[in-house]
Amino acid sequence: IEKKTGLKMVAVMGAASWLKSKGLVGINEKISVFYTLDKDGKKYLKAGLPESRIIKKMENGKIEMKKLFKEMDKKEVTIGIGYLKELGGVIQKGMFIIDENKIDNIKNVINLREKELRKMEKETKEDEIDPDILKHFKGRKDVLKKNEKIDREISLTGGGKEYLKKMIKSAESSMQASVKVMKEIEEEIGQLTPEMIQAGKWKIEGGKTFQWVSGEWKEKKFRRYDVNTFAGSVYPGKIHPLTKIINEIREILVSMGFKEIEYDYIQPCLWNMDALFVPQDHPARDMQDTFYTNWKADIDKGIAESIKEIHENGGNTGSDGWGTKWSMDEAKKTVLRTHTTVDTIRYLSEHPKPPLKVFTVGKVFRRENMDSTHLPEFTQIEGIVSEENADFNMLVGILKEFYKRIGFEKIKIRPSYFPFTEPSLEVIVEYKGKMLEMGGAGIFRPEVTAPFNVKYPVLAWGLGLERLAMIRLGLKDIRDLYMSDIEWLRRV
Repeated sequence: IEKKTGLKMVAVMGAASWLKSKGLVGINEKISVFYTLDKDGKKYLKAGLPESRIIKKMENGKIEMKKLFKEMDKKEVTIGIGYLKELGGVIQKGMFIIDENKIDNIKNVINLREKELRKMEKETKEDEIDPDILKHFKGRKDVLKKNEKIDREISLTGGGKEYLKKMIKSAESSMQASVKVMKEIEEEIGQLTPEMIQAGKWKIEGGKTFQWVSGEWKEKKFRRYDVNTFAGSVYPGKIHPLTKIINEIREILVSMGFKEIEYDYIQPCLWNMDALFVPQDHPARDMQDTFYTNWKADIDKGIAESIKEIHENGGNTGSDGWGTKWSMDEAKKTVLRTHTTVDTIRYLSEHPKPPLKVFTVGKVFRRENMDSTHLPEFTQIEGIVSEENADFNMLVGILKEFYKRIGFEKIKIRPSYFPFTEPSLEVIVEYKGKMLEMGGAGIFRPEVTAPFNVKYPVLAWGLGLERLAMIRLGLKDIRDLYMSDIEWLRRV
């Protein structure tokens, strides 16, 4: 139809829907489902399924797990072993084992899977794929892409055929009659425009005065509204879903009386770790956990000496500190901040007197292997409250109110441990029948606040944005938040 009429699909279907509402045509739709390979599917097509590669490495149905992890990607070993265990493999004393009586059957199953995978290198109809193997691959992330195509057949009804005959007969007998018939169809209005509202006539009043009288549209016939009429999809530009959630959180916190603050991504170890009473020999400072830069920072010597005294001897906090030698050179090293608490402690050092209610939303960086729940770069939301009478009950009340405004009804608090707060807690929320940990909180230890002459309790809390976003958006893989999947973005 598009080729014959020169009209676009939206125009064709709009006209067809209108004719259907008149009973002149029928529209029959048939949905066909097709599958093709997604990113992991394409990779498996070239290299083979992980379970296939594992079997090829086995000798006499056995292989050491350590050897597998050395020779293959950790994620693919986990995937491959998982599916081989479903088929009968077992892990015993660090070895992965398949019974020799089962191995041929397992190889046959894997060969069939790879055969169907090759078939889907090109777009393949759902009914042309083995249903059991299709079900298997649909359960594996990023292996298949689903695509639906709609075929529409437009046909004349009995009334449509009679109407067409009437038009042809009228055209043969009289062109004027044909115009009249066409007018019957065209006179209906589908949309009232400003021009139609303004349209009217000049009228003479009192034999002398001319007056413009609008309202010609009142004499027109309006087309009946049909909710089933075809309409093309519209995809306007919009805010990324992650940004929308950040903006929502900002609005909630500002409405609760908090002020937003922000500091740089690169921070001296003095602020990122030392100020938070993290010992200088703590594993979190290791190169394999933290991103260091080759720049040494200038740090305030007065603050550094106060922090040094607390680390080595406990200062006047009532503790003995860490009892180890504190290094100024270590404190001057710079890192990509590993948490946003570095922002709130810096702000607290600059504003030691209460009342204080501030929050920050920002990127943090850690040396993490990427998987479904971890990224080397992610976002944290952090806040502190300092008041003369601030206490643990106030902290619990703030957290419950915050999570309630986000949309969680059942919120629980449980004791926990964090190195720079005491007492400490975790927030647990119920989502779809499951209890999920959302973030940590507590009251800053005296060792954290003493260097800055802070006299009153400081309530501190933080949560990971991505975990919240995954719950809100129904995602199981954190990486999906940052993939530029245009179809997913349009749906969301």
